[in-house]
Amino acid sequence: MGHIRQPQMPTKRCTGPADGRGVGPMKQLKTPDARYLVVRGRLWRAANPSLPSELHSKLVSGLMDARREIKAAGRAQDPERLTVARRIVNEIKIALGERGPVWWTDGAKDFNRHLVKNTPYADWYSTVEVPKA
Repeated sequence: MGHIRQPQMPTKRCTGPADGRGVGPMKQLKTPDARYLVVRGRLWRAANPSLPSELHSKLVSGLMDARREIKAAGRAQDPERLTVARRIVNEIKIALGERGPVWWTDGAKDFNRHLVKNTPYADWYSTVEVPKA
């Protein structure tokens, strides 16, 4: 994978909906190369940082709408509606770069969903104070 830069400090980010409901400020730990978020010791691919911020915002808004639709379809016990909503979530995650082909161009392997301890990020992770949920 190559040289891993010094760890960046976790950032605070509001993860709740715009109306203020849901989770408050939450620390988010990213790998030094910003390719992954670390959640409970597992790597999750981050969105492509080169996406224009307006496009990123529109995609995230659409993603939240689609996730709410999944919840509503489940409550309504509507399997067709659920399938469509899940397809939309997948398409948006691909557009964000969180799924599908990797967005980096250096040929590095994708470690999405791997435990950090089983990746080249293990040494870096062992030196980081893990944010508490």
